[in-house]
Amino acid sequence: MTGDNAHSGTKGKSRFIRLVRNRWIWAVGLTLLAASCAPGLFNFDSGFVSDDTVVRGAVTAASPGSSPESSQESSPGSLQDTADDTRAPLEISYLAAGNTSGRRVIFVHGTPGEAANFLDLLHRVPDDMEFVAIDRPGFGFTKPRRAVTALDAQAAAIRPLLVERDGKWPILVGHSLGGPIVAAAAANYPDRIDGIIELAGSLDPALEDVLWVQHVGNVPPFSWLLSASARHANRELIALEDELVALGDRLGDIRQPVIIVHGTQDRLVPYENVPYMQAKFSGARALDLITLDGANHFLPWNAADRILDAIHMLDTRIADLGDKALPQTCLAARHPDGPVPTQTQTATQTALC
Repeated sequence: MTGDNAHSGTKGKSRFIRLVRNRWIWAVGLTLLAASCAPGLFNFDSGFVSDDTVVRGAVTAASPGSSPESSQESSPGSLQDTADDTRAPLEISYLAAGNTSGRRVIFVHGTPGEAANFLDLLHRVPDDMEFVAIDRPGFGFTKPRRAVTALDAQAAAIRPLLVERDGKWPILVGHSLGGPIVAAAAANYPDRIDGIIELAGSLDPALEDVLWVQHVGNVPPFSWLLSASARHANRELIALEDELVALGDRLGDIRQPVIIVHGTQDRLVPYENVPYMQAKFSGARALDLITLDGANHFLPWNAADRILDAIHMLDTRIADLGDKALPQTCLAARHPDGPVPTQTQTATQTALC
């Protein structure tokens, strides 16, 4: 080997050693390697499609930012009637079970989540109802898979499923972050929703706490370590406090009956959300609280009986109320500083509203 060749080989070897010893090269390389493997470790999608009693279908909804009126509505008798709409690129996937002529009950999951979170309930649908659970925008089989952080845009995705049957409009059940979404839907579509159930609902903006690591996880290369569902959930949670502040001013406009179901041992969405909801739902024609002593946040999996009780209770409440106007005495009875009921069964704030 000549001197020039030997010198060139030494320089090349030296550059290679410097590259190998460069911590940033290793950091980036390991991050890219982890990114290729990590989505499987942080994937919250079950992949459930359907079974003998639960069917999957889709409806077309307005794209975020477009008018809710551009959503394509399903016909009352079927969930499968959709139409192309160039302004509505969202294809909302859902699971459905039960009586297609009965009152529809729509379940809205939290973050992350999917329609299959409510499988236990879908398998226990009452004979006179139809249960529908959606994959919210950004999750499950809903397309395209992109994060939608605005509560009003998430509520608009439900609108195509709001159908009337025999004079009955749907009941919405929102779990966790699904809670403010169904509240936004009730405020935005008051004539198309008969009542809502807040299931461990996250509505008090003062209780939202975004950790610094969530902001780190929202930017590459760290966001590459997350599956799509985890990445979208993180973005929703970062935006949630501001969204709840904006929603709070409209909660008093909701006139439909509301039932709050919350566990006292909920560490993810603390029970302290309850007094906030009691104060803010000041215009509801009826406001009931079901406190679950010792229950945690995962009510769709471990409190199906109590959820079914709440649905039957709200269905009866709606029938009893009929078309009665909201008496002013009902509003006066709901002092924001009033005590939070502690009964483990049901605490009804207003007997006639």
